[in-house]
Amino acid sequence: MNSIKFLISTIFDFYIMIVILRIWLQASHADFYNPFSQFIVKATEPILGTLRQIIPSVGNIDLATILFAYTLCVFKLIALILITSNGFANLSTEFLFLGLVSLLKIAGGLLFWVLLICAILSWVSQGYSPVEYVFHQLTEPMLTPIRRIIPTIGGFDLSVLILFLVLQFANFLMGDLIGPVWYQL
Repeated sequence: MNSIKFLISTIFDFYIMIVILRIWLQASHADFYNPFSQFIVKATEPILGTLRQIIPSVGNIDLATILFAYTLCVFKLIALILITSNGFANLSTEFLFLGLVSLLKIAGGLLFWVLLICAILSWVSQGYSPVEYVFHQLTEPMLTPIRRIIPTIGGFDLSVLILFLVLQFANFLMGDLIGPVWYQL
């Protein structure tokens, strides 16, 4: 059962990250004509196109996309519970809260991976690749305030390291506040 649980969790997490990337791309006003951005749009448009006709946006907030990501998190939790309990589970309203917590954790994990990929690409890239350009657009609004406080030291930009530490602290803090369920999501 662990293999099926891993597979379902990984598939859901991957697609939820794609949906969160769509939200993030819209929020950061990233280049939507970039090939990476186009992949994100094409992977989410079949469902979001229909949802946007039903659920309107409020200002710059795309409620349909946020609600879709949240719903995917709840479905992921329900699927995992149904698998581990052999189809008989007590599906209570706590899944609504855990879905929100799961969405928060997946968003933090996505930020971690995007920062890590940016850091690796900065070491090995000869120029801007389409992925590097979009990731730069996504992360720069978070890294710029850190750079104002902590300047580069001998040519080394420590802003990514500081943001990693903040993410790790937030991860442990959420584990302390929510309990062991945080680490199982």
